[in-house]
Amino acid sequence: MDGGLLRCTAIDEQEEQHISEPRINDRIRVPEVRLVGPGGEQVGVVRVEDALRLAQEADLDLVEVAPNARPPVAKLMDYGKFKYESAQKAREARRNQANTSLKEIRFRLKIDPHDYATKKGHVERFLKGGDKVKVMIMFRGREQSRPEMGMRLLQRLAEDVSELGSVESSPRLDGRNMTMVIGPHRKKQGARSEQRRARDRREAEQAEAAEAEQAEQAEQEA
Repeated sequence: MDGGLLRCTAIDEQEEQHISEPRINDRIRVPEVRLVGPGGEQVGVVRVEDALRLAQEADLDLVEVAPNARPPVAKLMDYGKFKYESAQKAREARRNQANTSLKEIRFRLKIDPHDYATKKGHVERFLKGGDKVKVMIMFRGREQSRPEMGMRLLQRLAEDVSELGSVESSPRLDGRNMTMVIGPHRKKQGARSEQRRARDRREAEQAEAAEAEQAEQAEQEA
């Protein structure tokens, strides 16, 4: 294979690795930038050499945050700290998403008060546990010509559980069914994640205590 082609391929791969990351410091190759200070203050349009000097004097990085602007916007920041905090936030978001599951509750259009109360209780329990709930109303026969009745039933349920969750997907017809998704309030999801972390810490501490106790007993027996 031609050596020039190999070099081009290597360069392309390097560019692909950087495509999701902003350009920083000496990688910013434009004559001037619109500079933003570390506290978000607007410094104005400056030569890139002056921006790099300010970054060096403040022991910070010059990060291109809006490359498509004219001129590009760059900000003074601690890029290592920024990447770490961003990774932490992304990890926490994935953890919260993994901890949330979608439950399903089915209603009949003509539901008696006792059954409604029972199913509403299930919805409340799921929301308290940090889970989303897909509520489905199943229409029979001529009931399909009365979608407004299904809408009213779903709206009533949403109001009854409003202290625990809110509508994330408005009622919509899906064949012979009408569906709506209710999600827990974010503070509930956060509380659930914190409870899980506290439980994990307790279990780890208990395991460490048990290991220490076993080691002490082994020393005494020896």
